Amino acid sequence: MRRPARQAGLSLVELLVSVTIAAMLLTGLQQLLGTGFAAMEEVEVRSDLARQARFALVRMTDAVGSSDRLLIPLADNAATPFDENVREQTFPASPPQIGSSLATAVLAVTIDRTQDMDANGIADADNDGDGLVDEDLPADTQNDGKAGVRDFDDDGNGTADFLFSPPGDDDESNNLASGEDPFNGVDDDGDGNIDEDPGADNNGDGCPGVCGVDDDGDGLVDEAIQSGGSGSYDEVADDDEDGYSDEDWFDPVVFYLQGSSVIERRAVPWDENGDSTVTGRDFVESTIADNVSLLRFERIAPATGQQQLVDITLALTEPNGKTISLNARIRLGGRL
Repeated sequence: MRRPARQAGLSLVELLVSVTIAAMLLTGLQQLLGTGFAAMEEVEVRSDLARQARFALVRMTDAVGSSDRLLIPLADNAATPFDENVREQTFPASPPQIGSSLATAVLAVTIDRTQDMDANGIADADNDGDGLVDEDLPADTQNDGKAGVRDFDDDGNGTADFLFSPPGDDDESNNLASGEDPFNGVDDDGDGNIDEDPGADNNGDGCPGVCGVDDDGDGLVDEAIQSGGSGSYDEVADDDEDGYSDEDWFDPVVFYLQGSSVIERRAVPWDENGDSTVTGRDFVESTIADNVSLLRFERIAPATGQQQLVDITLALTEPNGKTISLNARIRLGGRL
């Protein structure tokens, strides 16, 4: 009688060994895939931060290169222990310089003379629509109702919009004075800045426009006749001799650090705040970079006869602690 043939198969020991090997292979594969995905995620995060950093730096350098006036930082005042010309801020916050109570990074320049956000064919910086820009400034040169640039610490001492300073204190000197540095090419108040705090009579000569000059080319010199309209009129403050006074102010674009985000604030030519008027209080804000660990602006004294230089440093930090840092040095008005 023939015995049945023995069936081939795995013993229990062989099966356990096979399962163990398979589990080890799967674990290794899982770890390999996890490492790969983590690396891909890290590359994606770094790429996003680099994109944000480049975008923010371009926004800031374009603003400086397309402007003809730097408002903040101010030039350094040798009489103070801190550097007004350097505005540096970190997140988390670092201690301020001696003499200041809070470190804040702020960059403010006047907007591009060609900007036309409402597309009406009139440059936004031409507030009175006469074809000229910033030619008839009020004592409060930003027309925003606050000393210096509204909401910001202009001089870097740690205080923004000092309560007792008049709105016309454009350099936030905190000495309750305004109009102490007219447009005459001289540092009248000895703070290291030139022509940064003019009064309503911008050149401080007591005449409409420039004394003895036919400013508007109408054949009349130092005329003091209001051409129409309503509201108050000051003939001495009529800097363009058009019969109106204080109707064309500085419109700023401001970059600053709020938490770990860089914010861009830009003046607009419409009633953004809903008070039925268009003034320096009308602006829009947007975030142009997140995860910022350092923002630094420096006003660099230019060589004789050259335009002002601004140095900008921006650093963004990844969750793993790695930092992306960019730097640029741009000449004021260099792209006009």
